[in-house]
Amino acid sequence: MATEQHTPSDGAVKHRHRQEGPQRHIVVFVLSVVLTLIAFAAVAAGGINATFAVILLLVMAVFQVILQMGFWMHLKDKGHMLPIIFMLGGFFIAGTCIVMALYWVWWD
Repeated sequence: MATEQHTPSDGAVKHRHRQEGPQRHIVVFVLSVVLTLIAFAAVAAGGINATFAVILLLVMAVFQVILQMGFWMHLKDKGHMLPIIFMLGGFFIAGTCIVMALYWVWWD
């Protein structure tokens, strides 16, 4: 939460941001390690259906990307809308290229 400080000399308002402690980073790091261990265990077990394993890995990868971008790249903070827009545009273009490449490969 931002707090305001008034300086009597120039009348300007300075915003002081609350410092984010290491607690959230530790929790996110532990969660990332747990997601990685679950994905590794799913593949290493060998007795799991291959389709289920692939779907599980993709879901965990998406969740891991959201965690990484939100907490390690600080995209959850104010003032990061432009990088988010550019990344979403890049994901859209990359997804379009992948869909078109698959379409061209299997087009009869």
